[in-house]
Amino acid sequence: MSHNIHDHRILIVDFGSQYTQLIARRIREAGVYCELRDPEITEAEVKEFNPKGIILSGGPDSTISSEAPVAPQFVFELGIPVLGICYGMQTMAMQLGGQVESSEHREFGYAQIRARGHSNLLRDIEDHVTEEGFGLLDV
Repeated sequence: MSHNIHDHRILIVDFGSQYTQLIARRIREAGVYCELRDPEITEAEVKEFNPKGIILSGGPDSTISSEAPVAPQFVFELGIPVLGICYGMQTMAMQLGGQVESSEHREFGYAQIRARGHSNLLRDIEDHVTEEGFGLLDV
């Protein structure tokens, strides 16, 4: 029996990260169809696409700015998994009642991660030594 890449679809809401295309490539390499869409996507468009999950990408904006873009609120009410990465995680936290604050310590660039319970999305990700000042993130 052959696998149809369109059986499972992931929607990536693109907030403008330079890594969004890499995220999409990784999903496609796992044999899953995905599309990148603008945060202005309508609920009807999302329902027509019929995703099994949604990824909110990173982006260059600050979520604490008064004009920061946000995810469409309905994505949190569809009953499907939503993964926020960087900016996407911050806007999701704020939109769902959390708080995001500025810090004096900034983290840019590489960070060492420890992947646990490997899924296809995280398959073959290895730990790498990072520059001083970057923390370890467990996922």
